[in-house]
Amino acid sequence: MATYAIGDVQGCHGALQRLLDLIQFHPSCDRLWFVGDLVNRGPDSLGVLRYIRSLGSSARVVLGNHDLFLLAVAEGVVDLRAKDTIRDVLDAEDRHELLQWLRRRPLHHHEGSFFMIHAGLLPQWTTQDADQLAGEVETVLRGHGFRMFLQSLFHEPVVRWSPSLTGVTRLVTVARVLTRLRTCTTAGDTSNFSGPPEATPPGYFPWFRIPTRRSANTTLITGHWAALGLHIETNLLAIDSGCVWGRQLTAVRLEDRSVFQVDGQTRR
Repeated sequence: MATYAIGDVQGCHGALQRLLDLIQFHPSCDRLWFVGDLVNRGPDSLGVLRYIRSLGSSARVVLGNHDLFLLAVAEGVVDLRAKDTIRDVLDAEDRHELLQWLRRRPLHHHEGSFFMIHAGLLPQWTTQDADQLAGEVETVLRGHGFRMFLQSLFHEPVVRWSPSLTGVTRLVTVARVLTRLRTCTTAGDTSNFSGPPEATPPGYFPWFRIPTRRSANTTLITGHWAALGLHIETNLLAIDSGCVWGRQLTAVRLEDRSVFQVDGQTRR
């Protein structure tokens, strides 16, 4: 049995199938961990969702910002933009089943020495902190208040994290960190920067570069930062290698850190 962590698929169903052929994936004995952003910008978000859902317990998924965007569009919280490619999911006969499955996915997966989230962790957070905070958001997403949460997530102003935050502001701030973080200050201020790490704005750092980061002793598995590309350190597997931008879709076998890649596809 092998466990493979897979980077942001973003609707690139064909690339995903080629990658699974390359690693000779067998759902009866292997497992796949997906770092989120299953959908959007690629050509077949519907095919990706249907396939990964069909894997059942052979797949572990954490939610990314594009997955939350799909849920928000479905709830009428935000509108589709010209660059979005999730209409196939919204028009599907099995839309309800797929969306219900998606909103019950977690924001984190902690197993053994690995901790998987979509984007990153603030320097103040231990993985124990992140486990608890992610759980708070997951409870709301799976409950009756999820639409109000999505409304706030996509429309409320950004707030710096503080343990004293309460209510929906606390939940939104946690979700934004877990699904959008790339750079921050040592105090935990975040930015919308999405470029390469060497162009990080003054005063900000790639979140994993802050020396006082309290999660540094756990191996974190992340995606989200396509401009960073595949980036592997002792306690970091950052595996968004830009498949939807025509670069690669990456799988890392966790038992030995072997890397497997296939070429992606250009956005339509």
